[in-house]
Amino acid sequence: MPQIAEARVLIVASDGFEEWELFGPREILVKRGAEVALAAPTLVPIQATVHDDPGKTIRPDLIIDEANADDFDALILPGGVRNPDYLRTNGAAIQLIRDFAEHGKPVAAICHGPWLLVEADLLRGRTATSWPSIRTDLRNAGADVVDQAVGVNQIGHVELLRAALTCLAARSA
Repeated sequence: MPQIAEARVLIVASDGFEEWELFGPREILVKRGAEVALAAPTLVPIQATVHDDPGKTIRPDLIIDEANADDFDALILPGGVRNPDYLRTNGAAIQLIRDFAEHGKPVAAICHGPWLLVEADLLRGRTATSWPSIRTDLRNAGADVVDQAVGVNQIGHVELLRAALTCLAARSA
């Protein structure tokens, strides 16, 4: 895993992502020199939410079907309610998440984002946290659920994840 300034990070999202869960980590990583790309189901701009209200839009760089874990060093999965609920039915998105995990690359799932880890069957025996309303789903998927801002498993290089997630934890405090 390269240093953050040399890292290539993929964010996977669709309409309904929580605005600061995508734009926050993206901004921090870009400021630290990382190359950040956004993959979505299509190249049509996707719409954020700010809680339940419409937020900013952003144009994806590539479609999920064309994304390859070999081309990136880490993966970020923003939450929002609609975004992960929609993506968990997208077979290519779930396979991409599994590919990152199988390669031992860091995967950060924020807020409702762990729903995607449930769908990819990646939580069994791992420590995880999430928005309170989906913690039962995580437990049922075999995770050791903790009530804290960030849950980190030592899989691959975690410095990149800590950099992105530290700002999110501070913002939500």
